[in-house]
Amino acid sequence: MPNQGKRLEQNQRWTFSQLVGLTRRHPFMISLWVLRWAVVGIAGGLFAALYWSVLELLTQGLQKFTGFSLLLVMPLAGLVVGLIIHFLGSPGEIGLLIDNINFRSGRLDIRKNPSMILASLVSISAGGSASPEAPLVQVTGSVGTWAADRLKLQGQDDIRTMSLAGMAAGFTALFGAPLAGAMFALEILHHKYVVEYSEAVIPAIISSCASYLVFAVITNLGIAPTWYFPQYSLDNVNNFAFAILFGVIGALAGWVFIGIFHGCDRLFARIPGPVYIRTTLAGLGLGILALLLPLTRFFGHEQLTAIVTGSFTAIVLLTLALSKMAAISVTVTGGWPGGFIIPLFFTGACLGKAMAVLVPGLNSSLAMICVMASLNVAVTRTPVSTTLLLSKLTNFASFTPILFASLIGFFFAPKVPFITSQLKSKQDAS
Repeated sequence: MPNQGKRLEQNQRWTFSQLVGLTRRHPFMISLWVLRWAVVGIAGGLFAALYWSVLELLTQGLQKFTGFSLLLVMPLAGLVVGLIIHFLGSPGEIGLLIDNINFRSGRLDIRKNPSMILASLVSISAGGSASPEAPLVQVTGSVGTWAADRLKLQGQDDIRTMSLAGMAAGFTALFGAPLAGAMFALEILHHKYVVEYSEAVIPAIISSCASYLVFAVITNLGIAPTWYFPQYSLDNVNNFAFAILFGVIGALAGWVFIGIFHGCDRLFARIPGPVYIRTTLAGLGLGILALLLPLTRFFGHEQLTAIVTGSFTAIVLLTLALSKMAAISVTVTGGWPGGFIIPLFFTGACLGKAMAVLVPGLNSSLAMICVMASLNVAVTRTPVSTTLLLSKLTNFASFTPILFASLIGFFFAPKVPFITSQLKSKQDAS
């Protein structure tokens, strides 16, 4: 019996049915693992709440700068971001995170956190088109790795699961959707061992729930929907045809965004000198865009509400969508750290509403949410978690059309993934 307990301690990749059986035979051991996952989630929720509070405070101060002052404020913010990275080291990006989880024993380097935290706070609060999920996921994921080291876990699968639990906590704290956050942490990996990763669902969900409760108690965010779209009733099978059509539009927009992103990446790669030169020039570009189109500034959390409730012409909405794609691309390729999920949602909302304006009779809520889903999936290849996420964020009762649009975005996505580590995963599988 001692050997059996040792084997269970070394290998914890359990399916749900195995968990039920093990709970009956070894209740203390299962409780210990659940406690570990919950502690990682609590730590993630605490950090996310602190990060969000500081981010809001900085944003409130910097959003007072408008007009031509942005041509000074944004380059200065870029200089600060570059100096942080220059002296503290590169904070990494989502592709590196995926690569570490998939191919480097599931370990995330906690030493990158100071650079990521400081640089992303400046980047996002100053008005860069990058959202907080990347820094949150990196930091909380590395906390999972750190916890695994403190617990002296040896198996790669044990360490990987703790890191994934931490990543799920980060996603969930920002989006306020425990199931979607857990699925996103697993689905974005796009790994050949997807069946093995499905066994990390329970740890990810436990960590997500713990993180969600802590974050919600401290910030009072994530309980209600983030955006209030006009309600839509699914009462006709033809609506699925519209969902598929909007999915195609979102997928095409994904191709356009990826093309703009790679163009900006090639442009910034030609800029010689230290990183702070690139980040400063990126700040100037973002300042010009924000001066011309103020809604392109910031990552879209509040600006998306203006799109939903406001009245715009189709030309303005299409211009906003293209400009936001450019702003996201300049932000990320210019070295300003952050994620792109919420900025992509903003872009999709602009495109969807433009379609509803151009074609009278189309339901604007259905158009916006379906394009938001398809565009994000075409870029991130996360159809299930994107569907769950948008259902929560928008309180959209008709779940199925979002799923249809997400699947269209997945199957119409470019053959070469936008996140190159996903391509490496697929190549490694062949």
